[in-house]
Amino acid sequence: MKQTAAAPAAARDPSQIAARFARTRARSRALAAPLTPEDMMLQSMEDASPAKWHLAHTTWFFEEFILKPRLPGYRSPDDRFALLFNSYYVQAGPRHARDKRGLISRPGLDDVWAYRAQVDDGIAALMQAGRDDLDQIAALVELGCHHEMQHQELLVTDLLHGLSHNPLLPAYRDPAPKPVSQERPLSFTRHDGGLVEIGHDPGDPAFAYDCEGPRHRVFLEPFALADRPVTNRDWIAFMDDGGYRTPTLWLMDGFAACEAASWDRPLYWWRQDDEWWTFTLRGAQPVNLDAPAVHVSYYEADAFARWAGARLPTEAEWEHACAGVAIEGNFLDAREFRPLPGGGLWGDVWEWTQSPFTPYPGFRPPEGAIGEYNGKFMVNQFVLRGGSCATPVEQMRESYRTFFHPHQRWQMLGLRLARDA
Repeated sequence: MKQTAAAPAAARDPSQIAARFARTRARSRALAAPLTPEDMMLQSMEDASPAKWHLAHTTWFFEEFILKPRLPGYRSPDDRFALLFNSYYVQAGPRHARDKRGLISRPGLDDVWAYRAQVDDGIAALMQAGRDDLDQIAALVELGCHHEMQHQELLVTDLLHGLSHNPLLPAYRDPAPKPVSQERPLSFTRHDGGLVEIGHDPGDPAFAYDCEGPRHRVFLEPFALADRPVTNRDWIAFMDDGGYRTPTLWLMDGFAACEAASWDRPLYWWRQDDEWWTFTLRGAQPVNLDAPAVHVSYYEADAFARWAGARLPTEAEWEHACAGVAIEGNFLDAREFRPLPGGGLWGDVWEWTQSPFTPYPGFRPPEGAIGEYNGKFMVNQFVLRGGSCATPVEQMRESYRTFFHPHQRWQMLGLRLARDA
């Protein structure tokens, strides 16, 4: 999830953008509220960042791209923050090493909260200044809000990975009983395919990242898409049938990754008293058999699909199938922090597609540092669709693409099967 360039769109309503800014910043504070200062410093691997860094980086984004160039007289509380809290923006200057973000003990947490407060005040002042370029400022603020929403998801999933290394298995949120559920048979809905359009419509005033467009036509053969995600019950059947030990089910690179990392179950699972358990943001819990399988890589998802006599959908199939389906489901806003049984197309887990993250026909990245994040990452990653229990629902739309490397597992990653029809 490294998208920070917005697609061109109609002018935004500044009052709505200001309200979104306030909601977004408040959500970050609420997510951090249960954490101790020690929790805020956890960095368990290079892919993950400490919660304190997420809070500071998203603040730096507003400062760097909006306040410094547009608010006369604005001064950062510390010019060195640009070095510490830049992520990948080469044109914005040097950056602290990604794998050493957990070593940034100074500035302290109080300093980071003060930094956020100063930037919040600056954005508010800029939005209320009655400037001629208010539409441009509002568009940048909206981009910053969506960028922060992405980091809210990363904050909780990075935290989950960090807490999973603690033998005490601490819960981020109070444990809750496993929801009562029953097995839901797997069924498929047929889609006729044909020549369809996907991607963000430039005439749509709603926000979208640049990589979601241009809207373009794709020809689809008739296909069928499963009516539910693959569940933990399904995944245990795959495990019991030797799925992790059968190389003919796997892509060559996938089986090499499986053997190198000794995969034989999803991330965070273990066996206890003849029952599968998993670690979640609500602590250690027995695996809910009818909840969507989660924390599986693209390689595992692809192998499971082959074992099931199916395949992963393409992102064009996924977007075509979801067209017109209300975006409702188990998102971050529900504060469940775990996939739940009985969901539909949206929420619970991001769903792997077989589509590589590549540019749509006619894609052109914006100029300048703010356009760096998508185009240069369009290699060696796969697209996922649908959002997860860690995704703010305000962030979702039919054209939304997120993307990860095929070996990665720490995000809320699952799958839905497809078949040729």
